[in-house]
Parts: sequence; C-alpha cells; structure tokens
Amino acid sequence: MIRGSTLRRALQSTGAEPDSVRELLRRWVAEEFVLPVQIALAVVALVAFYYLSKYLVRLLGRPVARRFQRQSVAQTVLRGIRLGTLVLGTFVAGAILGLGFPDIVLSVTVFSAVLGIVLAPIIGSLIGGLFVLADQPYEVGDMIELETGQRGFVDDITLRYTKIITLDNTLLIISNSDIRERDVVNYSAEDERTRLRLRVAVTYESDVPQARDLLESAAGDVGEVVEGGPDIRIGSARYPAKPTCYLDEFGDHGVHLTLRYWAKTPYKLLTVRSKVQTRAWKRLAEPDVDVEIPYPHQHLVFDDTSGEARVAVSEVAGGDADGP
Repeated sequence: MIRGSTLRRALQSTGAEPDSVRELLRRWVAEEFVLPVQIALAVVALVAFYYLSKYLVRLLGRPVARRFQRQSVAQTVLRGIRLGTLVLGTFVAGAILGLGFPDIVLSVTVFSAVLGIVLAPIIGSLIGGLFVLADQPYEVGDMIELETGQRGFVDDITLRYTKIITLDNTLLIISNSDIRERDVVNYSAEDERTRLRLRVAVTYESDVPQARDLLESAAGDVGEVVEGGPDIRIGSARYPAKPTCYLDEFGDHGVHLTLRYWAKTPYKLLTVRSKVQTRAWKRLAEPDVDVEIPYPHQHLVFDDTSGEARVAVSEVAGGDADGP
C-alpha cells in the first residue's frame, strides 16, 4: 500500500511526469479510500439482503402455504426464496468489490465441485428429500411408524432429513436417503380411523348370539370408538363403521369370535384396546350372562382295561419263530 508520505517523497526525488503522478495518485486514492469503502458497502449489502430474506419469508409465508397446501413443500419453497435472496446479495457484494459475474460463477462452480466430492452423502439426502416431497408418503403432523417399530409424529421435513417426535417424547432425525429405503406406515393419511380387532373364544354350550351382542355393545360404549354411521370405504371395499362381531371359526375348545371396531384416531390405540377389553370382560362376567370362556383341559378315564396291552405273536409255520 502506498502511503501519503511515501508518495510525496517519491514525487520529489524522481521528478515524475504528470501522467505518472496522476497514475500514482489514482492508485493511492484507490488503496487508501476506495477499497475500504467498497468493503464496507459490500458488508452492508450482505447484511441488508440477510434481513431482506427474513422479511420476504414472513411476507410470503401465508400466500405460499395457501398456494401449495402442504406444509413441507411450503417450507421448502420459503427456504429456497431465502437462499436465492442471499445468493443475490452475494452477487451484489461481489459487484461492489469489482468482481465480475464470470469470476463469481467460476468461484461458485469450483467450490460446488469440491463440495460435491466431499459431501456426496449429503447430496444423496437432498435427492432423497426431493423424492419425499414429490411422492408425499407423509406430511408434517402425520403419525407414522417405521419398520423398526418406532412410532411418532412428523415434526419437520427438509431436503436433507425428516424430524420425528416419537411417542416417548424423544427426537428422531432420519436422513431422507435412508427413509426412502424403509417401509413407512402412515396412520394419518386421508382417513385417521383405524380398525382394531379382538378375538374371544366361548364354549360350545354358551349362548353365542348373546356373546356377540355383548361384545358389540361393549365396544360401542367406548367414546374413542366409532359407534356407527356410513360404511367406511377402503379402496373399492366398504366395511361397517359400527362394531361388528363375527363367528370366526370352530376351535378345539370352543367357538372363536372376532370383534372388529374402528378407533376414531390412531394416536392411543393401546388405550382404546384396553378400554374395549375391560368393558367386554365386565359384560361377559355378569351373573345373568350365559357365556363361558373356555380353557384347555383334559379328562383322564381309567377302566378295567387300563394298564393292559394285548400282544399277538405269530409263529412261522414249520419252524422256529427266531430261526431263519
């Protein structure tokens, strides 16, 4: 950097030409004043575009959400708007510093190539995130279950990972490249009503129609169970909405009944199942109910022939039985 005193001594000692003096003055002014001002303006531009990106996200949040009607896609679009604003601010700051568009693009291209080699797994997750957003296997707020048995609510979906709050109130973060290869059960897709079943066996001497009526009424008295209404459609099939008890099969020790009922929401299935089974137990245990639940048992009968075995020995005609 050329200082003012150095510049004066150089001019006095060398007797430089006017053109040379003007060139030295231009360089001195550029280094002493213009460059710091450019750096300051570039920093101001970056800060301004940073706050502009946040303002645009707040301003466009609701219109984008109404337009796409999917929270995960809306969040991704808003993140893209914010990133695009920051990239534009970077170009503006580079232009203030005198960097041309080709220089900035070349720098970004080289940097992106290096990142592409080093961060290949992250890029795979980004591609997986695009497939997750396009295929729509689940949405923010849905209750899902992984093939590992982990169950919870989808809290956030990004291009890199999916964030799940499990029913044990723990945070589970899975990269989108991994979750694409797993089987995912979505309990909240379209219709939240979930069908449950209860199998009960009664003796052959029991009043089977009464047992079926008691099981159906026991399930219908639970508030979390669908009492009735239009049939529930699954694909091209329709199933009764009210609790229905079927005579499933004739077993070795009794008649097997299967009660099917629908829980209104899939969030507390164990609680609903426990309530239905508790009410069914109380109904079947009432004194005026002619229903008995069987259990495996055996009757051992001893008579005069017990412990005796009849053995018949055949002799070979014309020889010893032990001989050839």
